[in-house]
Amino acid sequence: MKLRNILPGTLLVFLFFSAALISYLWTPFDVALIDIKARFKSPDTINWLGTDHFGRDMLSMLMVGARTSIAVAIVAVGIGMLFGVPLGLTAAAKRGSWLDELIMRANDLVFAFPALLIAIMITAVYGPGAVNAIIAIGIFNIPVFARLSRGAALSIWKRDFIQAAKVSGKGAVRISSEHILPNITNLLIVQGTIQFSLGILAEAGLSFVGLGTQPPIPSWGRMLADSQTLIYTEPQLALYPGLAIVLTVLGLNLLGDGLRDWLDPRLRHDR
Repeated sequence: MKLRNILPGTLLVFLFFSAALISYLWTPFDVALIDIKARFKSPDTINWLGTDHFGRDMLSMLMVGARTSIAVAIVAVGIGMLFGVPLGLTAAAKRGSWLDELIMRANDLVFAFPALLIAIMITAVYGPGAVNAIIAIGIFNIPVFARLSRGAALSIWKRDFIQAAKVSGKGAVRISSEHILPNITNLLIVQGTIQFSLGILAEAGLSFVGLGTQPPIPSWGRMLADSQTLIYTEPQLALYPGLAIVLTVLGLNLLGDGLRDWLDPRLRHDR
């Protein structure tokens, strides 16, 4: 097995997932605790990464921010898979029909609106928040998985074992669930890791412009937004969340690349 990418990717993802899970049970300090007297403290044995402009512990903020970003990305990617994969399989099963055309043109329409624009439209009606960020990112993920599922399924529908399943009397729904879906699962897993990393970036971007997670809940994007006016005097306030985003996305991309090499039978000679 090719370990060059999958091992460092797994380690980075494990590090941030562990921080997110631990934050549900314990953080060094309460992230809602404001202590103006302790603002801009340098790293020491009590505050390992120092404090921010409100005197909040930076390590605690990063841990809870990891929880927020990861939770939003997981749910958003789940929404994309939940709706996108069935739509893609349906379009492939009905290829060339009006239903196939309707599904793909609807996907094109959604693709015309980036996640940020969708979030702006949603927040204009319902207001900013993590839930609306999840909806916006999730909607943008639906056509991604629909297109992938349809493209992969179309090539499998031409296989001999699919023709045998048709002769045996199986319908399109049963063939899609029993034969098509298991054969494209590896592609969905790899794409899921890629979309997960993009979901973290999208959540950070939405929070940065004030459309995502709202205070007092910490978010890496919100931490970057709060630190932009202090970038020259207190650069560490932007450095820590920026590094967290970069390393998490890097780890997920390395993991996705490694999973692709591992799951793709055409690359087995490289293992």
